[in-house]
Amino acid sequence: MKYIKKSFYEMSITELASDFAKEEINPKAASLLYRHFYKEKSTEACAHHNLSKKAKAYLSDHYSFDLPIINNVHISEDLTVKFLIEFNDGEKVESVLIPFQNKYTLCLSTQVGCAMKCSFCFTGTQGLKRQLSTSEIIGQFILAWNWLKINRPMESKTQQLKNIVFMGQGEPLHNFDAVKKACEILLDQHGASLGCQKITISTAGYLPGLKRWNEEMPGVNLALSLHSVVEEKRNELIPINKRFPLNEIMDYIRTIPLARKQYIIFEYLLIKDFNDSIEDAIACGEYLKDVQAIINLIPFNPFPGSLYQKPDAKTVLAFQQKITEYNIPALLRTTKGDDILAACGQLNTKINSLTSLNSSPAKRL
Repeated sequence: MKYIKKSFYEMSITELASDFAKEEINPKAASLLYRHFYKEKSTEACAHHNLSKKAKAYLSDHYSFDLPIINNVHISEDLTVKFLIEFNDGEKVESVLIPFQNKYTLCLSTQVGCAMKCSFCFTGTQGLKRQLSTSEIIGQFILAWNWLKINRPMESKTQQLKNIVFMGQGEPLHNFDAVKKACEILLDQHGASLGCQKITISTAGYLPGLKRWNEEMPGVNLALSLHSVVEEKRNELIPINKRFPLNEIMDYIRTIPLARKQYIIFEYLLIKDFNDSIEDAIACGEYLKDVQAIINLIPFNPFPGSLYQKPDAKTVLAFQQKITEYNIPALLRTTKGDDILAACGQLNTKINSLTSLNSSPAKRL
């Protein structure tokens, strides 16, 4: 008898254990499998001697361990790696592996395209095709980890993949359930065992998702795409601000319980002659001065067809200095991967005409 197989990468450890218990298989097999596939990052079948024959047969009949494929890889001069990930239905997303200060950060996508239509973002030009499943989100993590292990073996030991940011294609809180479950899998102590403060979820301000945050999302970091506190400017940059105004968003953000040394991250994309003036900095500082905040300043990264430009270094530093006068940490984010369209706001799979001497064809790990 043929069964419709479930993806292992879709399952929480609790769901696995419950499934095994129903089949009179030792539920402890769930933690063994989590260690094998998440902690050890194995892509081979688990042959551990503590896994019974019955469990192995059940897994073979009822579970799929298939991963997406890496359709293409582009490597930047600064060693940032952009993956074009292809799923079973042929849809694709991009994810980015970013080296920084002796560790790697992985930027994950959560949707094929995006419905938010932010004017500064290349992804917004392609519209929303569909949501990603939890297994498709986790698959990006497994593929990136194993690519690093195979292609940069020394660095994979000394510069491990320590941070996850949900800042790729898509609005994470518009795909709340899949993102929440992916976080729970990545946090589980039997598996990847990442810390809550090693995972950051970015939102353009999707209020229905934010309303669920306190009760449902594990204590990971929240980043808000701010970019301006001036309503007219934010409306242009982030059209959903007209539906979910910044003041309403902030009402919910102020209720989020924060751990010690945990902050709300505000992302501020600096655009030449639009939101980069000293007056803009003063408005931002006044607005956030009573919030437990960190501001990431990101000089705009141009993409094909973009209407905006990157400000000069002097303007960026003046903006940063003015923000710090409000005792708000303002960090200037180093641009990574802009030569391969892998920097913030540059991801797009609808127009994937980029060519590179460092690209490689599709492969399955």
